[in-house]
Amino acid sequence: MTADIGKTARPEDAPAAGPEAIKAIPVRHYGRYVSAVIAIGLLVAIIYAFGQGKINWHAVPEYFFDDRIMKGVGQTMLLTVLSMLIGILGGILLAVMRLSKNPVTSSIAWFYIWFFRGTPVLVQLFVWFNLGLVFEYINLGPIYKNYWSDFMTPFLTALLGLGLNEAAYMAEICRAGLLSVDEGQTEAAHALGMSHGKTLRRIVIPQAMRVIVPPTGNEVINMLKTTSLVSAVQYYELLRYAQDIGQTSGAPVEMLFLAAAWYLILTSVLSVGQYYVERYYARGSSRNLPPTPWQRVRQNLAPLFSRKGVTA
Repeated sequence: MTADIGKTARPEDAPAAGPEAIKAIPVRHYGRYVSAVIAIGLLVAIIYAFGQGKINWHAVPEYFFDDRIMKGVGQTMLLTVLSMLIGILGGILLAVMRLSKNPVTSSIAWFYIWFFRGTPVLVQLFVWFNLGLVFEYINLGPIYKNYWSDFMTPFLTALLGLGLNEAAYMAEICRAGLLSVDEGQTEAAHALGMSHGKTLRRIVIPQAMRVIVPPTGNEVINMLKTTSLVSAVQYYELLRYAQDIGQTSGAPVEMLFLAAAWYLILTSVLSVGQYYVERYYARGSSRNLPPTPWQRVRQNLAPLFSRKGVTA
């Protein structure tokens, strides 16, 4: 050891230096910049074009909360809820019938879905509205009898036209959800002595909701917009009231913009509700649920408040 102490350190005996840090140079995506400039340019051009048009923009806020408009909003929401209720209940029934081993019920469900999905909603509304030209009376025996024109009101026409058509689409959504549940679940329930109906209610349908809910939310939003078609059968909802106000006020285009703004507001509210319903039913299949919009805002604002606390 004494001999080693007397020796002078040589350069090659020094520890090797670590690897040099890598300087990462981000790749420049010039195509993104060009596409962004083009998109902004088109947006500015559209805004400029509407700014140059002869549009009375003051009429939109003037009638935005008009009593007739608010009544139309209420009628639109009422028709949406009732039509979707008919569609969901009818869709569940048709889906069960379609999956039945009974060839008669399965064929009836298939024919219903084929017919109502194959014809436009507007045509169905006109058919319901004009059946009074074919049938003078509606006769249900001792239960109900009346003139068809008195029975088939514009509201009932809209409800039947939208609800029965929606049932065909919901039937396919519900059928896909029921088929997504493993057959072993049904077999295990039957082995425990559960009936077929109880197995559907307690085992299959709760698990199928995770698949059924997302497209159902889209159907609700689509139904809200489809209610605008019922103005053709003289039912007064948001679009019909907006058109009437536009004719009397001399601002027909402006009232269409107003109706579009209300549809955007209502669909946005329904989209938020759809998000939370989907999140609720995703609890059984996902361990880590995605943060809600409010939780994301709090996460983004948390560093700002923590820095203020440190500086203070």
